[in-house]
Amino acid sequence: MKAFTLNRRAIMLSAVAGASSMLIPSLNGSGLANAQAAAPMAGNVGHYRFRVGEISATVLSDGVIGGPPRVYAGDAPEAELQEVLRQAFLPTDHMTLNLNTLLIETGGRRILIEAGAGKTMGPNGGRIFDNLAAIGLGAADIDAIVISHTHPDHVGNLRTADGGKAFPRATVFVPKADWDFFVRTDPDLSYMPVPEDFRTRFAANIKNSLEPFRNDVELYEAGAEIVPGLATIVASGHTPGMATFLVHSGNDQLLLTADLAYHPVVNVDRPWVPGPDRDKETALSSRRRIFDRAAAEHMPVLGFHYPFPGLGRMLKTDGGYAWVPANWQF
Repeated sequence: MKAFTLNRRAIMLSAVAGASSMLIPSLNGSGLANAQAAAPMAGNVGHYRFRVGEISATVLSDGVIGGPPRVYAGDAPEAELQEVLRQAFLPTDHMTLNLNTLLIETGGRRILIEAGAGKTMGPNGGRIFDNLAAIGLGAADIDAIVISHTHPDHVGNLRTADGGKAFPRATVFVPKADWDFFVRTDPDLSYMPVPEDFRTRFAANIKNSLEPFRNDVELYEAGAEIVPGLATIVASGHTPGMATFLVHSGNDQLLLTADLAYHPVVNVDRPWVPGPDRDKETALSSRRRIFDRAAAEHMPVLGFHYPFPGLGRMLKTDGGYAWVPANWQF
């Protein structure tokens, strides 16, 4: 079959049209009255269930973090970055990133992929425990936690306020190269485009978050199968040992892209390089290899920082890639 690429403008126009038809209700007189009469809500749902073959999967939000858009699009021309954000109806001075952890239930075990940030990167993280409770579970029900890389927004919830294990029964899996770089040494974070005091807190939060599991952590090499149905994929560059994940069951699969991209508007629909990538060339190679696979195999994708619930697909375009969010499933 002849390979083809799609024009980015056509993709974005069709995606906007499709999203509009799904999100804008018909507000006739009755609908408007019902909307006005509805009771006020305390907040939106922070969990989203679906299946990957025989595997039950639930996206659990840990909340949001964020910062200046320039941090996440390090090589973007400033005027173009501002215009792209405006066209996407996003603030030009702050980019919000979601924290989309994934719970899978397979082989009689509950496995959490990423632990979330807790309060290590701002006040709006740490929601995962409430969202576990909303589906009838608690931290003690988690059997294993698999971490893609050890940045604080992926490990921050591992430690309780008094220094204990927040997930008391869980085995924690961490990439060995990240453990060696961030935990066993004092890492040089001068490559990160943030103030020095932020870097200092960042490094300390990694060590503090992982301290409760120091003596019984399971270190893995990217490429390993953690349990049947959960494979890791080499994705180094953002950190020395970062992995992405493939959840698979029968003919169904789901690709988790970790921090290959922060936000689809600046790192997928545009090819701009995330500033926190430690080895930017290696990270770019990993991004292209894994995004190419996702596009070629029409694979469902979960982006850790993408707008909740973070599910969609990658399309190959004339200039790179385009992100197409998945339709909501009841």
